[in-house]
Amino acid sequence: MTADWVAVATTKELSRRRKLRVELDGVAIALFQAQDRVYAFADLCVHQDRSLSRGTLLHGKVICPGHQWQFDLETGYEADQDRCQPVYPVRVDESGTVYVNPTPRESPLHTGEEARA
Repeated sequence: MTADWVAVATTKELSRRRKLRVELDGVAIALFQAQDRVYAFADLCVHQDRSLSRGTLLHGKVICPGHQWQFDLETGYEADQDRCQPVYPVRVDESGTVYVNPTPRESPLHTGEEARA
């Protein structure tokens, strides 16, 4: 792995609950495992700073424990909102080590107007 990728967990740590909160450069990241893939989100919801790692993983979406916003695992998109949850690139090596790139992916829906509701 290159220097841009940081080891944060193992798939064994994720396998029991399918979600895990980790720290990456002082930022809380929520990891989710679904259909043999691992996804990484900024842990604090863009709506009201609720911890997504305390939410639910259901039908390919992360459901926030606050107001039940449903974020797509791939994109962080919430169908009923104009904001996306920041997501991070993830890689898993042959040994099951989970690596996260500390730079969030750019959202195709990013408008630059992300005032909290």
